[in-house]
Amino acid sequence: MIIKTLNGKTPVVGANTFVADNAALVGDVTIGNDCSIWYGAVLRGDVGAIRIGNGSNVQDGAVLHGTLDVSETVLGDNVSVGHNAVVHGARVGNDVLIGMGAVVMDNAVIPDGTVIAAGAVILANSVLEPGIYAGVPAKKVKDGSEKITGMAHDNAQGYLTYKEWYK
Repeated sequence: MIIKTLNGKTPVVGANTFVADNAALVGDVTIGNDCSIWYGAVLRGDVGAIRIGNGSNVQDGAVLHGTLDVSETVLGDNVSVGHNAVVHGARVGNDVLIGMGAVVMDNAVIPDGTVIAAGAVILANSVLEPGIYAGVPAKKVKDGSEKITGMAHDNAQGYLTYKEWYK
């Protein structure tokens, strides 16, 4: 793994967290407990902080970043950021699934219990309601429900198992 101190800030990784050998953590990055950061993921806390809650996962090839003096990236608990997704300066609640290849832009707010479909693009400054969002730009295609929240939560729970295979 690449852990790089930048501008006096060193990434902090919580207990029982798996970080893949070629994942990159740079600068102002804080990762909670029981998380997993997968192969080729880049968490670049150089121009804005990155904060990740407990039980969350950032999958292969995903990028988390922000914009100087504009945004920081915050993920809640039990969040899954899918393969090759980009979360750029957004605030993401708990029990959220961001699908493969999705893009979530600066100052977007993703509430608890939301699913962002694979390939969807959430525009900057969007404030969503719970539900499922798909398309470019993304639109709500289904209202939030306990079932959707459970689906997102269960995805993150699966990664608690997978990470143990690699430790």
